[in-house]
Amino acid sequence: MVNAPTTVVAGVPAVSVQQRGHWTDDTVDRPTMDLTTDAAKAAARSLRADLAEQHVMSSHARALELVAHQLGFRDWNTASAVLDRSRDDAAGLGAPVPILRVQRFDDVRSFYLHHLGFVVEWEHRFEPGMPIYARLARGATRLDLSEHHGDGTPGSAVWVPVADVTALHRELRRTAHPSMRPGIEQDAPGGPTLTVIDPSGNTLRFCEAG
Repeated sequence: MVNAPTTVVAGVPAVSVQQRGHWTDDTVDRPTMDLTTDAAKAAARSLRADLAEQHVMSSHARALELVAHQLGFRDWNTASAVLDRSRDDAAGLGAPVPILRVQRFDDVRSFYLHHLGFVVEWEHRFEPGMPIYARLARGATRLDLSEHHGDGTPGSAVWVPVADVTALHRELRRTAHPSMRPGIEQDAPGGPTLTVIDPSGNTLRFCEAG
């Protein structure tokens, strides 16, 4: 039997063709390697440097996607969710889902769907006329919106990691919202950050971590 070929990108542990595939964040049988997201980010920086020496320009976000594909993951969001998961966590904790208290749900829903690009995973009311609870999703991010009085306080803040905050900024300019024109704070703690406030006063800080 001939062994499947392997390749190495910027110091990333080799992954055979047999191992590669579209691993999701809940995949059990995935490549076994001791690698953290910090190590993968370092590999992406090395990859960019190597490509630059060959006069090939690449953004950091694109390099992260290439490293994720090399490791056999569908995309960087999936890779980062899996790489730092504790292998000995018997309880199997997943990513937390923030609950944002909202009013005027239809206005807030429209803001998240038409301006921020989220989709509705599900909505729930106990009966017609009762407060609504909904889960929205975009990529690996999940946000719950609630009209129920016990679910948080309007004006909460959520920190959302993104692979390319500049690309998100361009997108938001295309889907311009009449009440805001956010910019990118390059020197924000944690990395370049784009801040958006929803119609209920909740703040979303989209940050491209270095």
